[in-house]
Amino acid sequence: MARIKMVAGNWKMNKNLQEGVALATELKEAVKNPKCAVVIGTPFIHLATVSELLKGSAIKVAAENCADHEKGAYTGEISAEMVKSTGAEYVILGHSERRQYYAESYAMLEAKVRLALANGLKVIFCIGEIKEEREAGQQNEVVKAQLEGSVFGLSAEEWKNIVLAYEPVWAIGTGLTATPEQAQEIHAYIRSLVAEKYGKEAAEDTTILYGGSCNEKNAAELFACPDIDGGLIGGAALVAEKFLAIIAAR
Repeated sequence: MARIKMVAGNWKMNKNLQEGVALATELKEAVKNPKCAVVIGTPFIHLATVSELLKGSAIKVAAENCADHEKGAYTGEISAEMVKSTGAEYVILGHSERRQYYAESYAMLEAKVRLALANGLKVIFCIGEIKEEREAGQQNEVVKAQLEGSVFGLSAEEWKNIVLAYEPVWAIGTGLTATPEQAQEIHAYIRSLVAEKYGKEAAEDTTILYGGSCNEKNAAELFACPDIDGGLIGGAALVAEKFLAIIAAR
């Protein structure tokens, strides 16, 4: 299978239920025959409502996280099974904000990934380095460790349901963006790691997204790079006009 081009939005902790439904409705009416897969990642309270709203449309829905336990006495947590039951098809895991603010470890993320896959979800798995690591030239070692620590234990069959998202942490919400040259270089390196682990064909089929202040102004230039298959979009995904412009750029 040829790899999928994708634009995915990550709403983070934004939009109340009514605002989220309004945005999803606006996107549904505008996105009819996109040239790429379109996914929106919503807060948990939106999932069931927005999934039902978008059923049969060109837009798929993702959760922004799931628990690292199957079920049980984990007050406030949302299991992969619960996410799947809403109609969502994807879950975003490994986002730098989860790693930083909630101390999500490699082992915890591996458990989340395995539970997500076991429940029939596809995973958008985020990797990327912080500013100090980039300045020290350690970005390759960082992304390799993140992959080996959480997802390179998957079987080749399981790997088919993984989408990677490279997000330079220093470019998230800062207005800074990796240059197309920087982004292409590390995307190509990530693809080479997948080839070493799962073979060249699997690497060619793996979708790798760029995340990190990707917006309607720089998307086309980034997406023109041969190893960048689309974007994981933060702030610009909260404004229909901007998100639609990024989809059109893909």
